[in-house]
Amino acid sequence: MSTAAVIAPIPEEEAPETMNEKTNLDGTPAATKSSSAASVTYTTAESEPTNTKTTPYGAPAASATVPPVPETDPEQWNLYRELLKQCKEITTIPVSTAKNAERVPLTDNDRIFMTEQCLLRYLRATKWVVPDAKKRIEATLTWRREWGLESHTPEYIEIENETGKQVVFGFDNESRPCLYLNPSKQNTEKSDRQIQHLTFMLERVLEIAPPGVETLALLIDFKSASAGQNATPGQGKQVMNILQNHYPERLGRALVVNIPWWAKAFLNIIWPFIDPITRPKLKFNEDMSLHVPKSHLLKEFKGEIDFTYNHAAYWPNFIKLCQEKRRQYEERWRANGSQIGESEFYLKGGEKSKPLASETAAAPGPSVEQVTEEIQKVTV
Repeated sequence: MSTAAVIAPIPEEEAPETMNEKTNLDGTPAATKSSSAASVTYTTAESEPTNTKTTPYGAPAASATVPPVPETDPEQWNLYRELLKQCKEITTIPVSTAKNAERVPLTDNDRIFMTEQCLLRYLRATKWVVPDAKKRIEATLTWRREWGLESHTPEYIEIENETGKQVVFGFDNESRPCLYLNPSKQNTEKSDRQIQHLTFMLERVLEIAPPGVETLALLIDFKSASAGQNATPGQGKQVMNILQNHYPERLGRALVVNIPWWAKAFLNIIWPFIDPITRPKLKFNEDMSLHVPKSHLLKEFKGEIDFTYNHAAYWPNFIKLCQEKRRQYEERWRANGSQIGESEFYLKGGEKSKPLASETAAAPGPSVEQVTEEIQKVTV
């Protein structure tokens, strides 16, 4: 399998040793960052000495491979270059979807969002129609502002996760981080924050995905859940709209187990709103151990891990892990020139990136074996 669509080409020159700006991506002052910056204090499941775990895994199992990425042919690379050129010409973005909404300058957060792999995901989602891909990328940048994604802090979201109704834990057989949804642990009244909680967790789970892994695994367990704890059809449609329009090509697989009759009825309602390309990724009542290594899977799903959600132990460690991953991601982005179209493989700690596809013809990337080896070398 070619990994050209996953890994950007590698520059001859070395990246600068120091940061080229002294601010965070949101514009606030920041201390000078370097690769030797002191690591934060957190623990992951690997550091817990027994199979009883209270913190998330930091890396995939040694047996995990890399999920395949669709081939990108020469003509598609040309379309990518055209989209990249157009994205580099974007200077302002509407703050909302309202008619004649105020436009504001593009931020570094917008620029770092538009990676090579991001642009390719939107191209695949729009059947390689460049104007449609650009329009959808701009719509997502507007949505991220209107939704207030950057204002959803861990402190604001924390109340939603006090019972562990959403847990990022372990990696599947293809190194995808796993996000568990546990409806039976619902602890709040229906509100926008419940959906903001989901988007917050999606952002975090994608932050800890290793180099070369663009997708996540969603594991939904309806055991002991009641109909009153389920999302409303309106919430379901809203979630599907967010996932399909603003997180295209991000779902690797979804495993849904212990489905009660009322959940089946709910799924029937939202099924027409699920993209036909997404539907085959949904697996119902399958053995989870077929998809997740037993060393990363909870005992109730035929795994080896005895995990009980302890909010005081889990939440701060999870947040620190994600923050450290994001800090390193931003540091690499700045160190390599703060470019739209940067390689996610490089940003996530893979080998030094080659020149961007807009500057040179796309060259074959490392093999699947090399990517797998790179994943195993990356530690938290």
